[in-house]
Amino acid sequence: MSEILFPLDQNEISFTASGGSTVRRTVLPSGVRVLSETVPGAASASVSFSVAVGSRDEQNNHFGSTHFLEHLLFKGTKNRTALDIAVAFDAIGGSSNASTGKEHTSYYARVQDKALPIAIDVIGDMLTSSLIDATEFENERTVILEELAMNDDDPEDVAHEAFFAAVLGEHELGRPIGGTPQTITDVSRDAVWEHYKANYRPQDLVIAAAGGVDHNQLIELVEKSLTSAGWDLSVKAHPVARRLSNPAVITKSHELQVIKRPTSQANILVGMQGLIADDPRRYAMGILNTILGGGMSSRLFQEIREKRGLAYSVYSFNQGYSDASVFGLYAGCSPKKTREVTQLLISEFAKVANDGITQAELDLAKGNISGGLALKFESTQARMSRLISSEIVNGEFIDLDSTLAAFESVTLAQVQNLAADIAGRDRTIVAVGDVKESDFKGL
Repeated sequence: MSEILFPLDQNEISFTASGGSTVRRTVLPSGVRVLSETVPGAASASVSFSVAVGSRDEQNNHFGSTHFLEHLLFKGTKNRTALDIAVAFDAIGGSSNASTGKEHTSYYARVQDKALPIAIDVIGDMLTSSLIDATEFENERTVILEELAMNDDDPEDVAHEAFFAAVLGEHELGRPIGGTPQTITDVSRDAVWEHYKANYRPQDLVIAAAGGVDHNQLIELVEKSLTSAGWDLSVKAHPVARRLSNPAVITKSHELQVIKRPTSQANILVGMQGLIADDPRRYAMGILNTILGGGMSSRLFQEIREKRGLAYSVYSFNQGYSDASVFGLYAGCSPKKTREVTQLLISEFAKVANDGITQAELDLAKGNISGGLALKFESTQARMSRLISSEIVNGEFIDLDSTLAAFESVTLAQVQNLAADIAGRDRTIVAVGDVKESDFKGL
């Protein structure tokens, strides 16, 4: 099949995806969007309630509000205590969680298919009727500060946060998702409540479910859950517009940033701006990442770990958003080997940019990606996440067969050209550990 577009003004879409699953999408008059992928024979279902608001959307006194809300919606509603919410999922053997991203936030659960009504009722209640109680607010402020302190004790996490900030500079995507101790300390309950009211409305809401799901029943359950909480779905509204996907003009904040920590390892990141989420070269990027730093057979792993024994963890990545992205090479190594490892990260990438890859490497990467995607989409949660991305990020559904065909069409020249383009961009180095700026002189 070809890609299926999801126009915001088209109320009903239905089609059969690869593997025989049925995908349906309905836009309710209130602007709520409901998507499902019915998988024949599935005994479980994954469901999410998502809004296209993330840490990048925070302004003024709202910094930290998005992550704060993720925590607070689990702390009790008009109908359920925090314990009631936990018990509801434990009693059916299900799992529930939430995630805050830079561009959207999701509350989700995975349950038996017959328990889907319970999951929708509970998450819908959380999303629409959270008390955001003042006492719970202060308790959760402490919890989030502890979470940030835990992350700050992880030098790899510190390196990645600093890397985003260094590459993306003053762009809002350079800010940490969870906020900082200062923003979490400063944000008020009123500010978080204002953030909630501005971004948690019917026209913001995307509900996606995959697995043992009946689409018509899903709509009924959603409408029942939202209206019982007091949302008036009879008020007509258009879904909020999607973000524009145009690369932003970005000025990085650092060429080199060294964060001194008394750690046994140096955590090194070398990189630059990468590809935004819908760049047509993203399939070539998938091949490039697989060959360069995507597994045990990758060039970085073989050269730095297997041949030289200089690192345990080494990889490459591209994290793309609507208008900005980062491409990076990571390694954790002995501080004494910092310069050598950094040189190897740079030189291995340069070899791909200058000399390209072999046909054998290309074939191996395509096989790796094909098998990985086939296994990935055996999960109802992965299918649910694909629906979220299709609606919020891309505005189109690309099924497994089409995705595999896109990867299969990537050529040797496309991978080298992409590597040359990325390698030619302004480079940033970030290191966390017992290292010195002089270790990177000339790099």
